[in-house]
Order: sequence, then C-alpha cells, then structure tokens
Amino acid sequence: MERRTLKGGKLKAAAYEERDKRLELEFVDGSVRVFKGVPDEVWRRLLSAPNPASYYEDRIADEYPNAPGSAAADAGARARLDDLFGQAPKD
Repeated sequence: MERRTLKGGKLKAAAYEERDKRLELEFVDGSVRVFKGVPDEVWRRLLSAPNPASYYEDRIADEYPNAPGSAAADAGARARLDDLFGQAPKD
C-alpha cells in the first residue's frame, strides 16, 4: 500500500491500495477512515491538490462508503508512522 504525507488542514497522511481501490486517510487527531471503491484518479488528484483537506471534503468525504480504520490494532503502527512522517503537532 502506497502511503504519503499530506500537508495542511486536518489530514496527516493517506495510503492507497490500487488493487482493492481502498483509500486510508489519517487525520491529525490520530483517527483513521477507510474508503472503499475509490478510483485511482481520485488518489492522484488528492495528492496533487493544493489543499488536500478541501479536496477530501469536496470529493471524497460523502462520495464513498467508509468506516473507521483500525491502525490502533497494531501497537507498532503508530511508532512506524511517526518514524516516517514525524509526530503530529500537539494542540
């Protein structure tokens, strides 16, 4: 699964599985949403959007079936993400 850091707004990172058309979005508050049936083009446009959070709100949030992610299931997942992307800013 390809994972990328996103800058600005409430999105922290995104991952996409082309075969399953599955998009995972990680938010700065640590929550994760998993979207199903997301076309490759939507993934590419999210990554190239000047403001990924706005693109998410306009083109993804209410368009695709989604559910809470399960990143917390793996105790080491948070540490690996923080190693890759840095820690989320504290409020």
